[in-house]
Amino acid sequence: MTRIGVTGHMNITADSIPLIYAEISRLLADAGDPAELVGVSCIARGADSVFAQAVLDAGGRLEVVLPSRNYRQRKVNPDHADLFDTLVSRAANVRVMDFDEAGAEAYEAANEAVVGTCDRLIAVWDGKTGEQGGTGTVVELARNRSLPVDIVWPDGALRG
Repeated sequence: MTRIGVTGHMNITADSIPLIYAEISRLLADAGDPAELVGVSCIARGADSVFAQAVLDAGGRLEVVLPSRNYRQRKVNPDHADLFDTLVSRAANVRVMDFDEAGAEAYEAANEAVVGTCDRLIAVWDGKTGEQGGTGTVVELARNRSLPVDIVWPDGALRG
């Protein structure tokens, strides 16, 4: 099995989604046999969900990591709920971190779970460092563990 995780920006623009999807799809195709592909994602809005859809479209298996038991009700906006629910229903496995409430500690645990269970990481990242626990922090975590990281930020991609 080839296990690939994802981290990335939630606030990518609608016009950026097809650009990012195409680049992720190319990386997944280069990973080998789709029957051996496992994608690990928290399926948040933006990069995580684009990645999850690309994994499923490639014929891979999706594993979902949710930061907390209340993540769906507290953090999934109505305009993302249908896609979120579809991805959860199509997941081969859903792991819920041992937190009642979504928050910084729960997100860090989820990021740790993704990084700690993958052979490589795809980071949909514009390269700018931001808040603690953001994409740059997860990339740093992966690199500190010598986990290969593929940065995806195609020409024309923008944050909203």
